Amino acid sequence: MKTYRFDEIIERRGTDCLKYDSLEKYFGKKDLMPFWVADMDFRTPDFILDALKKRCEHPVFGYTRPSEAYTESILNWVQTLYGWDIQAEWLSYIPGVVKGIALALEYFTRPGDKVIIQPPVYHPFRIVPESLHRQVVCNPLKLVNGVYEMDFDQLESVIDKDCKALILSSPHNPAGIVWKKETLQTLAEICCRHHLLVIADEIHAEMVYPPYTHHPFPTVSDRAAECSITLMAPSKTFNIAGIVSSYAIVPNDALRRAFYAFLKAGEFNDGTVFAYVATTAAYVHGEEWRRQMLNYVMENVTFADAFLKEHLPQIKVYPPQASFLVWLDCRDLGWPQQQLIRLIEDRAGLAFNNGVMFGKEGTGYVRMNVGCSRLLIEEALYRLKNAADRHPDLKS
Repeated sequence: MKTYRFDEIIERRGTDCLKYDSLEKYFGKKDLMPFWVADMDFRTPDFILDALKKRCEHPVFGYTRPSEAYTESILNWVQTLYGWDIQAEWLSYIPGVVKGIALALEYFTRPGDKVIIQPPVYHPFRIVPESLHRQVVCNPLKLVNGVYEMDFDQLESVIDKDCKALILSSPHNPAGIVWKKETLQTLAEICCRHHLLVIADEIHAEMVYPPYTHHPFPTVSDRAAECSITLMAPSKTFNIAGIVSSYAIVPNDALRRAFYAFLKAGEFNDGTVFAYVATTAAYVHGEEWRRQMLNYVMENVTFADAFLKEHLPQIKVYPPQASFLVWLDCRDLGWPQQQLIRLIEDRAGLAFNNGVMFGKEGTGYVRMNVGCSRLLIEEALYRLKNAADRHPDLKS
């Protein structure tokens, strides 16, 4: 069995990568340590690079169809990871998960319609509907004994005749929640009863920590399968976000035929040669790499949690059950959000995601990407500790 290396530090500056080369644009500084954009700093696995190199040996890059191997790789992967037997006709390439959300909203809703989101949640869930002139309705998650849960009573209270869709983050970003089957069943029942389309963003599904189990939304009940579109991708897991390789799974015949006809009309269902090649290589050869990568990320989370408990207990790791994104609860510092961000950026020299970008429910929080060498995480946390130690308010 090959052992993969995840502690390597790879210089990414100068490659036009968003995480490093856009720091000045988004933070006003070039010299911050970046832990914000949701891609990993790990080397893309060799079996994907080798497959891409082999394809590049052929000198023509014309219009490309999805091969049988591409389709079979997804069918087998989904069955192996989730026990979900899907049919080939349920699948369609899409040009990105966020773009898939936008396309679904564009087809199934109209300007002025209401779209429900569950903050604190991935910020495009709000930005995309608003940009399409839909009304965003919030069904905030509630903290019960320090644990996020869906608030079904509040959800029922905000649904009216103008509500047409709900965007689901599963596993949840930024909190890393792997939703229980019973929770998703209840959500499906409510959404079906009110004729809401559920658009399930499941891009982090492949990065669920043991012993947790990811349940693709359509698998939890017949009702869930009736009212949903599921969006998945290998991009987070295998660090190929720059190769747009997402896909939709729609079991419901009526939804699928309508939505896929719309995608086909605009050729949104036509992938690129590199997307097909990379996805096939990832799903055929990637399970051992995925296991080792996930173990390293889990150890990074454990390290960050232990470090903060020892050196900066006012900042707490919300225990993630999936992904390389860590939701940091900084409320015990007692600082206004602006002061917290100044500490992180100006004093510690770090680029984290400001919690309020995920909704006002993210006030007092920041999101940190730990999909990188542990040495970088250690340096970042020491910077944060030292900056906080120098801050007079911490002692009060």
